[in-house]
Amino acid sequence: MQFAFRRSVLTALAAVSFGLPASAHITFENKEVKPGATVKFVLRVPHGCDGAATTAVRIALPASLSEAKPQPKPGWTLSLVTENVQNAVATPGHDHGGAGNLKEIAWTGGRLEDAHYDEFVFRAAVSKAASGRIFVPVVQQCDSGAARWIEIPTDGGSSDDLKHPAPSVRVEP
Repeated sequence: MQFAFRRSVLTALAAVSFGLPASAHITFENKEVKPGATVKFVLRVPHGCDGAATTAVRIALPASLSEAKPQPKPGWTLSLVTENVQNAVATPGHDHGGAGNLKEIAWTGGRLEDAHYDEFVFRAAVSKAASGRIFVPVVQQCDSGAARWIEIPTDGGSSDDLKHPAPSVRVEP
């Protein structure tokens, strides 16, 4: 009796696991954001690349996100890529330090084993004109290669149909 119960529980767990392939993708904790809001984005990294440890996470910020500020992670080096200073527009009440608009954020030099999970955090202002979905391409560098979470579905398509979908959030007014 105990064996049959254990076997049925394991079978049910396996069915649930195989029915949720998207859980293996890099995703945002946030599912929805509002236009014009400043949001804390929590990027979830659930595993390495084919069993190898993650050593860097790089994100490309789309034009619909501005005033981004990443959260440093102990043990990781934070690197930023900005747009040309002459093209940057200062917002009253915000000190940009003359750095320009942030275009890329990278956390490098750390080590996230394949068996572990972690989160990488930044905050950004969502454009008032944003609608639909905001996709944020991510490159996950590992000991033995990289996973490029950069695929964006075509209009009307679904991220579920992609092998390496870019994490996204839905914009809800």
